[in-house]
Amino acid sequence: MVAEVKNLHGLSGEIEQMQSVYRQQREAFALHPYPSAEERLDQLTRLKEMLLAHVDEICAAATADFGNRSIDETKIMEIITSLEGLKYNAKNVRRWMKPQRRAIGALQFPARAWVAYQPLGVVGVIAPWNYPLFLAIGPLVAALAAGNRVMIKMSEFTPHMGALLKTMLAKYFSEDQIAVINGEADVAAAFSSLPFDHLLFTGSTSIGRHVMRAAAENLTPVTLELGGKSPTIIADSYPMAEAASRIAFGKCYNAGQTCVATDYVLCPESRVDELVQAMTDQVSQMYPTIRNNPDYTSIINERQYSRLQKVLADAKEKGARIVEINPANEDMGDTRKIPLTLVFDVRDDMLIASEEIFGPLMPVVGYKTLKDAVQHVNDRPRPLALYYFDYNDQNCQYVLNNTHSGGVSLNDTISHVGVDDMAFGGIGPSGMGSYHGHEGFLTFSHAKSVLRKGRLNFLKASLPPFGRGIHNFIYKLTLK
Repeated sequence: MVAEVKNLHGLSGEIEQMQSVYRQQREAFALHPYPSAEERLDQLTRLKEMLLAHVDEICAAATADFGNRSIDETKIMEIITSLEGLKYNAKNVRRWMKPQRRAIGALQFPARAWVAYQPLGVVGVIAPWNYPLFLAIGPLVAALAAGNRVMIKMSEFTPHMGALLKTMLAKYFSEDQIAVINGEADVAAAFSSLPFDHLLFTGSTSIGRHVMRAAAENLTPVTLELGGKSPTIIADSYPMAEAASRIAFGKCYNAGQTCVATDYVLCPESRVDELVQAMTDQVSQMYPTIRNNPDYTSIINERQYSRLQKVLADAKEKGARIVEINPANEDMGDTRKIPLTLVFDVRDDMLIASEEIFGPLMPVVGYKTLKDAVQHVNDRPRPLALYYFDYNDQNCQYVLNNTHSGGVSLNDTISHVGVDDMAFGGIGPSGMGSYHGHEGFLTFSHAKSVLRKGRLNFLKASLPPFGRGIHNFIYKLTLK
């Protein structure tokens, strides 16, 4: 049965078109509900060819959307990561598709049992603005590997990337296989209300609640990849220059507009000044100038820029100490660039302590003992990522055992997201469900349990009337 889409009077042309595409994909899936491994591999190959053929256009679109987006960041964090995910899925999809044999019990003998992985149908993907290509292609790859049809809603904040992706995909795929939907917030709301077989959303926790509420009307299962305040803990014995290098890598990429970027640092109280100097030295080396430096990305738009300025002003008004790392002491003018800014003496009533920062502002909180640092993390909502810098295995295990987070990098930041053989997802307020790797295939598949019996039917011997010898035999086998 094809799921119904509500037709309301006065819908915009974009929403009507979106509903039409949904119906086309539903009908196409009904006609071909189980693509072969060869068909899936062909789709992944075409997607790879598409990305490789449009590298320059992708970088240009990202820069147009951000005002300034580092070309190298786009290549590394959007294109290469997408290509690596494609290679990994193509390598493994045949194996993932194979039915898995399962054991049977005494009551089912003789029989065979297995789990078959069946495509769900039509999958919806809502991509965010911070990594618009990677966070559209990643779920798309997993959904295609699982044999689905896919509709992608791109962010209204990245119109150039949205238009480019729509054009590129149209060259390589029919709209009843993959479709890109662009449009404003009303289109996004209507998109999340479609009766998809699965809906994956990447974005803020507040919008995630709206998406989940809309999906619940159709009993659509969701994967929510949200954000949160991801902490970094520096051990007392860890080399500070090395910690600064690895923290700056994760925090300065995309100007901190990364869901798994360090949100705040827990540093031993006695080493806070050392951290300030190490971060200053490291960032000055990476970005000796900022204003006209093509390697330093701008804040996506005026709305997000104003939000970050408000967060910083609130911290200042409430007594925070601010250290801006601006090596050339430049006025950023109208570039929407914000230098990496360390914030000290942070209180819980400050916006910077309660809201996900999603920009180049980084609170530093001193701690006395590792136990205190772990307690600080546990007193707050569970984060999407946690980073701990220490070469002591016992301490690392203590942190792993006593904290909850979506993922962890030890002695690094953000890199775990790029490991295609590991699941990526949040926990609690930072999300639910996961994808990447085999988990992505499973997320977009239905694990169908199958039991098959042959000509022999031992069931006859166990039918009523009860009390015969066969029942006593079964009881002796099982009730022990």
